[in-house]
Amino acid sequence: MIIRCMKKEDYDEIYRMWQVTSKRALDNADSREHIERYLERNPGMSMVAVEDDKIIGTVLAGHDGRVGFIHHMAVHPDYRRRHIGQKLASEAMDKIARDGIEKMQIYCYIDNETGQNFWNSLGFNKTSNILFYKDLT
Repeated sequence: MIIRCMKKEDYDEIYRMWQVTSKRALDNADSREHIERYLERNPGMSMVAVEDDKIIGTVLAGHDGRVGFIHHMAVHPDYRRRHIGQKLASEAMDKIARDGIEKMQIYCYIDNETGQNFWNSLGFNKTSNILFYKDLT
C-alpha cells in the first residue's frame, strides 16, 4: 500500500468509494467541481491510500489559514483494521501542521460511534459546543 496526494483525476474512483463508506455524508459540496476547487485551494493536503492500483482510503484535508479541517476520512470496508485510516489522518495532519496551523477540526456524525472512537484514539476531543449550519444553495 502507498499513500499519495489526491489528484483531480481520482475523483470518479473516490466518489464511488465514498458511496460505499460515506453515502449519508455526501451532498452537492462533493461534486467534481467542488472537490477540484478544494484540492486547488489546499494543494498536497488531501491523500489517498492505494493498493494494487485501487484507491482503498481517502482523507480530504485542508485549512483556511488558521484552522485545519478533515472531511471524508474513509477506508473501504474490505481494507479496515489495517491502520490505513490512522496513516492517512496522520499524514494529512502533519502536512497541515507544517503550514503553521495549530488547531484541527473534524466532522463526525453524533451517532457514528466507530468514527468517534477513531478520532478519540488520535487525540481529538469531543466538543459540546453548539454548531450552526446553513445550506447556501
